[in-house]
Amino acid sequence: MKRLFNTLYVTTPEAYLRLEGETVCVMVENEKRLQVPLHHLGGFVCFGHVMLSPALLVRCAEDGRSVVWLNRNGRFGARLEGPVSGNILLRRAQHKAADDDLFVLDLARSFIAGKLRNSRQLLQRAARDCNDETDNQKLAESISRLGRIVEKLGKADNLDKVRGYEGDGARIYFEAFEFSIRPKGREVFSFDGRSRRPPRNPMNALLSFLYALLLNDCRSALETVGLDPQLGYLHTVRPGRPALALDLMEEFRSTLADRLALTLINRSQISKKDFDFREGGSVLLNDSGRKSVIAAWQERKQDTLKHPLLDETVPIGLLPHIQARLLARVLRGDMEGYLPYMHR
Repeated sequence: MKRLFNTLYVTTPEAYLRLEGETVCVMVENEKRLQVPLHHLGGFVCFGHVMLSPALLVRCAEDGRSVVWLNRNGRFGARLEGPVSGNILLRRAQHKAADDDLFVLDLARSFIAGKLRNSRQLLQRAARDCNDETDNQKLAESISRLGRIVEKLGKADNLDKVRGYEGDGARIYFEAFEFSIRPKGREVFSFDGRSRRPPRNPMNALLSFLYALLLNDCRSALETVGLDPQLGYLHTVRPGRPALALDLMEEFRSTLADRLALTLINRSQISKKDFDFREGGSVLLNDSGRKSVIAAWQERKQDTLKHPLLDETVPIGLLPHIQARLLARVLRGDMEGYLPYMHR
């Protein structure tokens, strides 16, 4: 099993990272704020105007460490990549599979089955913890409706139907999502559906930021096993879009991102002061908010659980890597049918 390397998230404006021997130094206004052994780091994620020295960039490319630049709101900007690694035979199998309509349909159904079942499981957990009869009833209705969508999904005979069921399931899920938030948290984090580019309330701002972190981890997992993150099966392929990473992250949205968002809110670890409310109605995490979320994200990835398929205890941060390896085995023909991650 691949070791779970740490990712260094740099959020301080105008920070400068440079190589010093076998360590990375983070400089801010010519002051050394942090020094970390390079072998402890698997990658860098930089928010806003963060600079890396040429020597560090070259070393990251040579060693296969990822460097990703996101804007202050968590939107993807650029990525450093060294020589393409991975098994060319695996990538050839990946591209060949994209022309097999039945294989693509089966894989797309698996991704969305994982997403819908994990979404349903989150609502079921919220219902068990809910003491309000009205909220509980609304959660129960959504849980039942999601169950019927999952049943229909198994009979979907084309990709458009799969995408349609995914859209219906996401709408039902987000209609009930607010009832997973404790009443006190709803004063700030009221939620009436997804809004993006820009987010229109703190809940959407928090979810969008977490989804950006999750997408980066899924893309890194696919590249680690040698797959091309651009060639997906569920999401439409277009230039610059990591379609396969978007496919893979579907089964982890509720398990890794949504669940963490609810934890931060319900435990009062994030509040209104962690957001900037802009003219025009957009809402974005501010510097303190981003730091709080990133710290919680990194801590959450160190937690362990028993993987339902492998029947062994693994760090949560390794889940995308495990699923990427399972997908690679299916593409190589070593395993029959992709089994999405189902959270218990």
